[in-house]
Amino acid sequence: MQELLRQLEELFLQAIPTVVILFFFYLFMRSAFFKPILRAMDERRRRIEGARAEAETFQGETREKNHTYHEALKRARGEIYGEQEAKRKAVLEDRTRQVNAARGEAQQRVRGAKEEIAKELVAARDAAEQQSGDLAGEIVRGVLEEGGSHEAHR
Repeated sequence: MQELLRQLEELFLQAIPTVVILFFFYLFMRSAFFKPILRAMDERRRRIEGARAEAETFQGETREKNHTYHEALKRARGEIYGEQEAKRKAVLEDRTRQVNAARGEAQQRVRGAKEEIAKELVAARDAAEQQSGDLAGEIVRGVLEEGGSHEAHR
């Protein structure tokens, strides 16, 4: 057993330089590697959080601008529809005026034509009455002349 203790003691003494080297390596790695990596990771985390906060701000501004844009678009569409409606009404009113004017003109022509026909009818009646009187006179003369010639033949 003593032999075993002595071997352990030798092993322990041989391990001391390795432990010391490992300790110094740990200190070196901590200062040269782990601290810069942790600082870089902290900086990265801060930048990510800052970028997220900035992105949220931009998203809020974008939503607001989008809302404003859509409201302006609605107003513009409303104005355009109003202008179109006003133009449509103006065109309809103009067409109505034109139709009414054409209708009035047509009625005026019809009245004029009726008056002309009535005048022609009166003139034709007068001419027919005059001709009927002349025709009646000729018929009477013809009948009388025939009647006189029939008596002369008898």
